[in-house]
Amino acid sequence: MPTPHPDPSPDPSQSPDPSPWDRVAAGTVHAYTATGAVLALLMVHLSYAGEVLAVLWLFLLAMVIDGTDGFLARHFRVATVLPGFDGALLDNIVDYLTYAFAPMVLLWSAGYLPDGWLGGVVAAVPLLASCVQFSRADAKTEDHFFLGFPSYWNVAAFYIIVLDTGTGLTTALLLVLSVLVFVPVRYVYPSRTEAAWGLTMTLTVAWLALYAVILLQHPSPSPWLVALSGAYLVYYTGLSLWLTLRAPWSQPRVG
Repeated sequence: MPTPHPDPSPDPSQSPDPSPWDRVAAGTVHAYTATGAVLALLMVHLSYAGEVLAVLWLFLLAMVIDGTDGFLARHFRVATVLPGFDGALLDNIVDYLTYAFAPMVLLWSAGYLPDGWLGGVVAAVPLLASCVQFSRADAKTEDHFFLGFPSYWNVAAFYIIVLDTGTGLTTALLLVLSVLVFVPVRYVYPSRTEAAWGLTMTLTVAWLALYAVILLQHPSPSPWLVALSGAYLVYYTGLSLWLTLRAPWSQPRVG
């Protein structure tokens, strides 16, 4: 999922000079974000080692980091304290590795994609679609929505593995989601979209907890828990569609 650091960029002349502590704290936040790249390396290595469950746990850890680093970045004013370091670019690099590249490696290596070169083609389609999305200036709107399916390939991989879908259904799902990257639906940014923020964040945390419980029960998770976690996806998609239809479109954020 592309999630650039939503740091405000105040006029440096209006802020006091940052202290050494401020710089250390801001640098630590960037280092925290960068750990996602190390997680991606482990995801790829463990995928080829056949450690599917371990990779799914790393997906969860990466989502927790991605969901909290923005709050930390705003709190420690990283854009002001370290203006020469592009936190948004770092975040995009890490997100592409953990949300797009590593999930495709996992699905291909674990046998959920067609055999031979066709499996590589299927894996490449989401990666190329995400390349376009991560490079677009309008991928995120001024009022904090993702424009187009926000590359939640790790979430797709989680359900593909938990539900043990066949190669045909997996291929169809990946291709449909790849097309949805280019369909201008405004998807909720859980930690930033103002509409229904409290409910969305509560349900998002609950979904992350369900994800963990389902992994603890793997390979035979409770169907009720899986269905309950899926209800969050229905809520998320439904809210995104409703807000897309009812609200005027904002001008895309540039830069």
